Amino acid sequence: MTSSAALAQNTQPVRAKGPLVWLDLDQKELDDAYDQAVYAPNRDIVIKRVARNSELVRERIGVPKRFPYGRAAIEAVDVFTTKMPNAPVMLFVHGGAWRVGRATQYHYPAEMFVNAGAHYVVADFNNVIEPEAGGSLLFMADQIRRATAWVYKNAKTFGGDPERLYISGHSSGGHWAGVLLTTDWQKDFGLPANIIKGGIAGSGMFDLKPVRMSARSNYVKFTDADEQQLSAQRHLDKLVAPVAVVHGTLETREFQRQSRDFAAAVKALGKPVTLSVMEGYNHFEVMEALGNPYSLFGRAALDMMKLRPA
Repeated sequence: MTSSAALAQNTQPVRAKGPLVWLDLDQKELDDAYDQAVYAPNRDIVIKRVARNSELVRERIGVPKRFPYGRAAIEAVDVFTTKMPNAPVMLFVHGGAWRVGRATQYHYPAEMFVNAGAHYVVADFNNVIEPEAGGSLLFMADQIRRATAWVYKNAKTFGGDPERLYISGHSSGGHWAGVLLTTDWQKDFGLPANIIKGGIAGSGMFDLKPVRMSARSNYVKFTDADEQQLSAQRHLDKLVAPVAVVHGTLETREFQRQSRDFAAAVKALGKPVTLSVMEGYNHFEVMEALGNPYSLFGRAALDMMKLRPA
């Protein structure tokens, strides 16, 4: 006999597909494609887990040093230092759909990098929904670029080698990793064009056109300047460092496509790029994996820095 639950499931109305707005996606599908919660039912569990693991890392290796890179209280970087002299530096830019997150939540990978012989730095910055940012991604970009410039110029003060500065990021942080890799450091900051020696972009966004068309426009004040200037895939002429791209097979279709297309575009220009696909991982599980040197995300970061797990 068919159960009432099964019967109810079988009689659920099928949603009628609306007009296509991007590729083969209607508006709801596009909105869902840029909302990871739709694809990752364990989101809150993983976020709580990495926050707790960040606490445990601080208990084991100590709290980080904190240095300001700007005048605002939020404009600072957390620095976990290794005992190795003149060590390479990994700067991590956190995600959170541009609207949530603080550096303290992303301390969990520090132990892996410190034990492998690298300094681990996490930048703090305003989220786009905060009054200071006023919905502007360009405001955030300025902060994150200034944080990167500060790390390069001041690495020696905490035992780092400025000529071995690497960046990484996940989700909207993966987007920022692409932006940093395609920033004109000579023109905008008077620094060498190659201050970044390599980047790891996890589950990022590299062309903002479809993102702008999605529900994210409800809290981001997208402009033509935002879309153009902060779409890394449109500025690959400025890419001078190797890049590693990582995504999971359980992420949204659009996040997977963004990573594939970005990696393919870099490869088509003959520039060094790798693409690692994490089988069976959703968006937040990919994020968590950065702290594991044997995951594809953690391994990509250590390989980029020519380091081995401790």
